[in-house]
Amino acid sequence: MKCEICPRRCGVEREKQRGYCGLGEAITAARAALHFWEEPCISGRNGSGTVFFSGCVMRCAFCQNSEISQSGVGREISEERLSEIFLELEEQGAMNINLVNPTHFVPKIKKSLEEAKKRGLSVPIVYNSGGYERVETLKTLEGLVDIYLPDVKYYSEELAVKLSKAPNYFDIAMNAVEEMIRQTGKPIFDENAEEYCGAKPLLRGTIVRHLVLPNCYKDSVEVIKRVGERFGEEILFSLMSQYTPFGEVKSNPAFSKMNRRITTFEYKKALDAVYEAGLSGYMQEKSSAKEEYTPRFDLTGI
Repeated sequence: MKCEICPRRCGVEREKQRGYCGLGEAITAARAALHFWEEPCISGRNGSGTVFFSGCVMRCAFCQNSEISQSGVGREISEERLSEIFLELEEQGAMNINLVNPTHFVPKIKKSLEEAKKRGLSVPIVYNSGGYERVETLKTLEGLVDIYLPDVKYYSEELAVKLSKAPNYFDIAMNAVEEMIRQTGKPIFDENAEEYCGAKPLLRGTIVRHLVLPNCYKDSVEVIKRVGERFGEEILFSLMSQYTPFGEVKSNPAFSKMNRRITTFEYKKALDAVYEAGLSGYMQEKSSAKEEYTPRFDLTGI
């Protein structure tokens, strides 16, 4: 079958060759473990049961996970094994199951989730992606995903193409977020649970993330403004300051202006825009820009 899962619609028969995502038909993952560095309502005290999938539908020049997203690190696993991984993470005390970069494997992940739920999986399911999604693909997950955690990376078409090779990114991402909200509704927290870092566990809802990039704060302000105007109180907003130069931005002179961390001025401009837009959610401390926040992709749990 010709692949049309993501907005690329590359048309490759992935059972025979690799698609634009860099992978074939088989689920490939690089790590499955408790992860403590998401938003407090996602990680909680016990950690989020995170599965990092290999390959990607985007080509971000600054990707902190480029080892798995663009270099093919990972192990092929069956749908049955993925179901077992979900259940193992729940047994370890995971507050949820967190699917990181799952877009290009959605049909198979869907089957694994259905099987795991039949076997008793009961924690919320988090869909954690770069926001470059087809609405038609997202609709197949209705009733299976409880929490969506998409990025809205850019407003500028020029930046989206230059930094992520993602044409029409903003419109695609915003339409995807709209579908996510349709499925989840407004955020719902577990009011009976213990707070962690001032947050109750999130049971349902959509958290829109935005990473502030060096020399791009004006684009951040535009993203934040438009997200606020369109979605407002229907979402939680997560402003991230963790940008650290990785991948191509460190080696390619064409990205020399990206080869630094963001300044206090840049982050404050974005933060002011969040307050002006009336968005609520999570504002990451600027000290979070550290390489140790990137996990080791050593096939743990796979």
